[in-house]
Parts: sequence; structure tokens; C-alpha cells
Amino acid sequence: MNDATTADPGEHQPKETSTTPGQTEVSYRLWAREDLRTGIWEVTPGEFKSTRPGYDEICQILSGSGTITEPDGSSFEIGPGTLFVTPAGWEGHWTIRETVRKMWVVKNVPADAEQ
Repeated sequence: MNDATTADPGEHQPKETSTTPGQTEVSYRLWAREDLRTGIWEVTPGEFKSTRPGYDEICQILSGSGTITEPDGSSFEIGPGTLFVTPAGWEGHWTIRETVRKMWVVKNVPADAEQ
């Protein structure tokens, strides 16, 4: 079994929703069954927008630091040990100061169950 904090997630690719030139990300699926999946994700410093269309996500930050800003302007800091949920339909803006690695668990939800 791989240690999510040190496992090699593979080659980084450009972050499509980034507003910072050169920002990259990588996602590695560790396990999946039907509509439930888990893995690790890593993103380099920069800023990007994020949405959760059709799925709920539980996030556990393993390393790095940043700030997530909600559409209403409220924000929270993320760093090692931070645990949070982004429900289906969620939108937010991420500012990454130090490369972030998170463990994620995703569950698909019916379209009529989104926020």
C-alpha cells in the first residue's frame, strides 16, 4: 500500500483553471468502486477557480498551504491536517502559497441533490 504523503502521483500537467501562468497539478486515483473514488492531488503555487459539478468531495490536506475563498467572500486557511467538504455545486477560489497535496474522497450525487 502507498503512503499518500510520499507516493509519486506522476507527472504534473498545466492547471486548466489557473489564473497563474505555469501553475501545474497532478491527480492520482488510489481506489475506486462504482460512484466512490479516492486518491491524492497536488498543485503548485498560484491561483485558480474550482467547482464541484455532480459530486461531493472530502479533502484532507497532507502538506502545503493556501487560502480558499468562498463566493460570499469568506475564506479559510488550509495546511497539513485541514479537513473540509466541498459539496456538489460548490464554487471557490484557491490561492496556493506552498505546493499543496491533499487526499480526496469523491462521491457522485444526482443532479437534483446539488446545493
